[in-house]
Amino acid sequence: MFRSAALASALGFLAAAAPPAPADGKEEPVELKVGDKAPAFAARDDRDTTWESSARVGKKWVVIYFYPGDFTPGCTAQAKAFKEAMAKLTEKGVEVVGVSGDSVRTHEAFKKAQGLNFTLLADEEGAVAKQFGVPFTAKAATVKAKDADGQAFEFERKGTAARWTFVVGKDGTVVYKNTKVTPADDAKKITEFIEKAEAK
Repeated sequence: MFRSAALASALGFLAAAAPPAPADGKEEPVELKVGDKAPAFAARDDRDTTWESSARVGKKWVVIYFYPGDFTPGCTAQAKAFKEAMAKLTEKGVEVVGVSGDSVRTHEAFKKAQGLNFTLLADEEGAVAKQFGVPFTAKAATVKAKDADGQAFEFERKGTAARWTFVVGKDGTVVYKNTKVTPADDAKKITEFIEKAEAK
């Protein structure tokens, strides 16, 4: 009898200590802050191979920038800016990856059309965005664009991520987070940040 009462009391304590489950069944959004350990993730890249963060994070600077979608004016300006900054960033051992809700095939077309010299990752369901706490709107849309040869084509976008940029340091922690990115200035700000950090 005593053991049953003690067990019931212990279970009651554990239930009281546990955080209440969300009423709507949805998980609480992640709030990734500077100083936090970067989440481990994997995604398909523009060559349709698996890109794994574990092979890079903790070994080099890694810039992970989330953007709304391929072939849009702001995202194209942002991608071009990173393209122009890549020589300087590569010299410093920095790897840049762009992440959006577009597919591998669309990333391949966008990369070719803009002559990009860094990797693009497909996050069609917003799983990677979720790990970083980046807002992701799962709403399908048909997008019209032109390929590298100037030929018009259409593609389906399953969802759209907010434009946020993160830098993961060599120690594997988030050292920079920008939730109010100006597309054309993003690469410049990142380059300046890493140069200052390297000079310390």
